[in-house]
Amino acid sequence: HHLRYLIIFRYGHMLTSVRLFMLMNVILASHRTSITKAFSTHHSKKVLTSAATSRFSSAFATKRPSVLTQSARYRHLHSTPVDLQESSAMSTSAEQAYPIEMSEAERYLFDLNGYIIIRNVLSAEEVAEANYAIDKHQEAMIERKEDALRNTVKGTKFSGTGTGRKDLGGVLEWGEDSKIFKKILAHPRLVPIFHGILGKGYRMDHLPFVIAQDKGAEGFQLHGGTVDCNSGAYNPELAYTCYNGFIRSALLGCNVMLTDHDPGFGGFCVVPGSHKSNFKMPNGMVDGEKYSEFIQQPATKAGDVVLFSEGTVHGAMAWTPETQRRVCLYRFSPGTNVYGRSYFTEDGKWPEKMYEDLNDAQRSVLEPPYANRLDRPEIQEDAQSVTISTRNEIKKKHDQEMFGTKYF
Repeated sequence: HHLRYLIIFRYGHMLTSVRLFMLMNVILASHRTSITKAFSTHHSKKVLTSAATSRFSSAFATKRPSVLTQSARYRHLHSTPVDLQESSAMSTSAEQAYPIEMSEAERYLFDLNGYIIIRNVLSAEEVAEANYAIDKHQEAMIERKEDALRNTVKGTKFSGTGTGRKDLGGVLEWGEDSKIFKKILAHPRLVPIFHGILGKGYRMDHLPFVIAQDKGAEGFQLHGGTVDCNSGAYNPELAYTCYNGFIRSALLGCNVMLTDHDPGFGGFCVVPGSHKSNFKMPNGMVDGEKYSEFIQQPATKAGDVVLFSEGTVHGAMAWTPETQRRVCLYRFSPGTNVYGRSYFTEDGKWPEKMYEDLNDAQRSVLEPPYANRLDRPEIQEDAQSVTISTRNEIKKKHDQEMFGTKYF
């Protein structure tokens, strides 16, 4: 199923149905042997990885960081090629090189614009896997039909032809179908950028969900801003700051693009630099009716990831192509920040199914908000293991004796 979806994803727009069917049969036949071998190899590696990887316990027993033999700037992993954009040259090794820190170029561009595009985070195969999973669950999509759920003012540029946006939740609760979406929690290409913008110990703040727009579907009027674009009020829960080269965004949007967004297609749009604005927007701009030359729709391909500060004014334009728009939206925050409260159940956890088949790094991103020095797991350079940030034992013993609890 995945391979068929990939063939359609890559070649479907160029071929007639008959030729597409013939191409599918040829490729499926020629790959049958290699697929079997690949599965066997993957299964062996998976068994070894599962045996070698232990999840951090509820007591957060301290783990040693893994010793890396590669250079200080890159780690080598078997993975999909990525575009490092302005980063330093990559290794030509057969193993993929990922940066282990946010580059100066990435830091500059994010601070300048309030968003950045990371190219090819997901491969074409992974995009096909994600879309196949969505297809299996698309009956659960909910269209925003009622006026109270609409995100635009009727008749404005962002409102399209009137159909509502579709939302699909539960992407981390689909069992096997969720594995591709769980990768984003601690993807090796994204972890150093998350650390550069949010700090170590970052956490998922909102439940992620899929956004879908059919042709003509409405977008979303501009919203957000460190200084709210509508009211002019200061938004500490969305705030962007940069002090002495130290970036922090109180809430970071993470748009995983699952379809192409070519120029003029519509979808995600942004006002570059608005995370530093000190004033509300002039009338008409939030609906795209005025000053539209300052509102940009970044061109992206399926597999790209757009990271944007929620302090940057953003929205979505009406969708124009025949193909359905799909993105999966996550939101992350520093370890001590919080906006959402889905994690705040009776047992202090997210929905139970979200914890299935996570490695230590992914599991750490689901921690509730608290300071790093209170035994917070921090993802290491391998983007798989964690170490625990903690205080000395004498202070912890003192608190236990004084308060009668493990933490103050």
